[in-house]
Amino acid sequence: MADSNPSSQNTQILSTFASILGVLGIFLYFIGWIYRWAYFGWFHLELNRLDLPLRSFLFVPIQVFCGSPSAFLRTLIAIVIGTICIKFTLWLVQPSAVKPTLWSVQGIPEKKHSFRSNFHQLLAIPRFFTDIIPPSLRKDLTVVIWLLIILFWLARIQGSIDARRDAVNETSTLPVITLVLPEKQIALGRNLDLDNPFNPSLKGYRIIGDQGLFYYLRGKENNDSGTKPPRVWRLLLENNKWTYVFPALSAQSKDDERPPVLAINQDKEGQLMILTPDYTRSK
Repeated sequence: MADSNPSSQNTQILSTFASILGVLGIFLYFIGWIYRWAYFGWFHLELNRLDLPLRSFLFVPIQVFCGSPSAFLRTLIAIVIGTICIKFTLWLVQPSAVKPTLWSVQGIPEKKHSFRSNFHQLLAIPRFFTDIIPPSLRKDLTVVIWLLIILFWLARIQGSIDARRDAVNETSTLPVITLVLPEKQIALGRNLDLDNPFNPSLKGYRIIGDQGLFYYLRGKENNDSGTKPPRVWRLLLENNKWTYVFPALSAQSKDDERPPVLAINQDKEGQLMILTPDYTRSK
């Protein structure tokens, strides 16, 4: 009998450890998914269509929490705010905190009656939850809900910040791209023949959507350090035989400005999508 106790304790420790790892993995995946959703959504790309590997989501939280001094400071502030919100919510849903006798004090003026009634109606909401949710589950549910809310906003804010950083040429961490395609495979592009540096013929191509945007980019497919600001094309992502490239923004661009993203299909000849948050006004 004496040997069974250490064995059961070890089993319980391993079970608890496995449960913690499972919960931790869920939270890490949640943070990574929200971060990448915000990051690629900033470039008008739908995350569910990119088919990124699962492991890529598990390392993103390091970037969210410790990627920069501002991210670390934001995490510390979120911890403080989250702790206060959890403590307040747990106090609010406690049965003793929602009893109407809290305001049943002698000497309260009669004109305060309407305020007391409104307050009691407001407290009826947490009292409803305290009646149907067991105390043990109530605490865990409160902590989990607040953690998800805080982690969601931390990951979303950091994803948008990093996307803006990579979109600006002077701060981008994305590589500069040189994309070489077979002749007439795509409607945009420059001819490598120096004696004939014109755009390829559009014969055989059809267009749906913003024609002005197409002609705005046509003739600007190459990097050019002579323009102000310099024109630099960068690689956003290469995934599922799709290549996503964009002309980087300048440091003087507005905070809400987004670059157009070119999605090039390497399998289907000539297929090209241009993603942009707004349409051009040029005709």
